[in-house]
Amino acid sequence: MAVPPEGTPCWADAMFSDVEGAKTFYGDVLGWTFGESSSEYGNYTQAYANGKAVAAVVPPMPGQEGQSQWCLYFASPDAAATAARIREHGGEVLMEPMQVGEFGTMCLAREPGGAVFGVWQGGVHTGFEATAEPGAYCWAEVFTREPEKTDAFLPAVFSYTAKQLQDDAVDFRMFDLGDQTVLGRMRMTDDFPPEVPSYINVYFTVADCDEAVAKAAKHGAVLRFGPMDSPFGRFAALSDPQGANFSVIDITRTAGEMPKSTDVS
Repeated sequence: MAVPPEGTPCWADAMFSDVEGAKTFYGDVLGWTFGESSSEYGNYTQAYANGKAVAAVVPPMPGQEGQSQWCLYFASPDAAATAARIREHGGEVLMEPMQVGEFGTMCLAREPGGAVFGVWQGGVHTGFEATAEPGAYCWAEVFTREPEKTDAFLPAVFSYTAKQLQDDAVDFRMFDLGDQTVLGRMRMTDDFPPEVPSYINVYFTVADCDEAVAKAAKHGAVLRFGPMDSPFGRFAALSDPQGANFSVIDITRTAGEMPKSTDVS
């Protein structure tokens, strides 16, 4: 796999206190199969869609038990340099760049709007082996209560250019690398309970959104939004049985006009 350009979402993983439960849930909802857990790396277990690595699940380290959540990693050719820029622009480095064997180097950080994310400098593991196909990552959005901070931070760290959606009903921004839109940013409204922190919502592709939602509900997931048709596909937002938020989207089923946007200088 080619190394993705800096700032490209390149991997996703989540900590679950009940890893077997998570494997059962995502195995049914997204069709994932799982590799052997690596005891050398904290029982990190890769998930596969059609034989391609698409994500990973891991039990929390002692003392780190808490709310399960998905973490999105952004590609970097130099994790230490990215960590320095994160600090320089008001972010917080939660875990210093750490080499993970020959796989690569990881770093965890929090952007000034409050969302936690990862940085990944690929070694033999460059990231997703598939995207935008059933079971694989497709898209992500930073949900933040302080979009002004997030909007200043992301292009400073990752050289993004930005476009603002022309929609009075929603404050939504898109970040591009070259001519590729790689990330969205949504202002959290009062619809979100105050105890819900800023987070990155990860979208996984499914062949049938309604079927995925039905399977998720059967396992005890909570439907937060949708299913809804959009110009990008039919999607729904869910919380899994352990509380991790994610979305599913059928990108083959689109409806409506593409929204207009304006470049942000």
